[in-house]
Amino acid sequence: MTVTTPAEDRTARAAKRRSRGPAPGRLRRRALPYLFLLPALILELLIHLIPILTGIAISFKQLTQFYIRDWGSAPWAGLGNYKVAVKFSEPIGQALLHSFWITCGFTVLTVGLSWLLGTAAAIMMQDNFRGRGLLRTFFLVPYALPVYAAVITWSFMFQRDNGLINHLLHQMHLTNGQSFWLIGSNSFPALVTVSVWRTWPFAFLCLTAGLQNIPGELYEAAALDGAGIWQQVRRITLPSLRPVNQVLVLVLFLWTFNDFNTPYVLFGKSAPPAADLISIHIYQSSFITWNFGSGSAMSVLMLLFLMLVTGVYLLATRRKDADV
Repeated sequence: MTVTTPAEDRTARAAKRRSRGPAPGRLRRRALPYLFLLPALILELLIHLIPILTGIAISFKQLTQFYIRDWGSAPWAGLGNYKVAVKFSEPIGQALLHSFWITCGFTVLTVGLSWLLGTAAAIMMQDNFRGRGLLRTFFLVPYALPVYAAVITWSFMFQRDNGLINHLLHQMHLTNGQSFWLIGSNSFPALVTVSVWRTWPFAFLCLTAGLQNIPGELYEAAALDGAGIWQQVRRITLPSLRPVNQVLVLVLFLWTFNDFNTPYVLFGKSAPPAADLISIHIYQSSFITWNFGSGSAMSVLMLLFLMLVTGVYLLATRRKDADV
């Protein structure tokens, strides 16, 4: 008769359990989190996936106001809508290309300035001083305000005759007369100003959270070694915030490039040529000219562009992290 120790008995029982596979109770515990996530996943698919697939289907049809009642009976266009959109020698293609470059410039300025302001404010708010909590709350007000209330307020401020912007510029002797801010070439800097004002608090919030994970001992050691503020920011703060910045810049880019509410509330249904963002351009192509097939094709092209940029950005950042 073989005598086994208690440890050997426990090992044998564990081996038998592994050979039988996971217990039903353990399987239920592992599947429970996924079951909780399933309703949200289904809703996300219904909210996002179905409209995307519908828009792709419409982009292959000649859907105009004559087929709104029964859009399934609209003639099949194939790639015709896409060919018209990318034919840059024709007026429709030229207008789309103009909106694309305007949107690219608007996105670069908005994301860059928002990130810069958010970074500077987050770094300054790291030190303890009296009134820091109140100042942080004040910085987050533009992000907390509803977009329509905030942009409508800015539209009143940009009025030519009685707006606050022209009044301040005139009082500071920066302009000789009343400027038009919501039409003409000045509409672009006005749009960038409003967008940066609304966006930079989000960058400030994310970067403030990221700064909490940087040990204070690093700054103390750097200060003892004689490093100045700029050297501390360059050698400690920015490298430590790289993971946060990678996600933040991508999110800001996608939000800004797709922004429709800000230009629509600021300028109305028809934006000036200098501020004709691609989101407004697609809206006009779809709901003003009633050419939903062309507008859907432009939307699909924008989606493909954003997917391409996102893929290249993620690949570049992942390769950079691997090199580091």
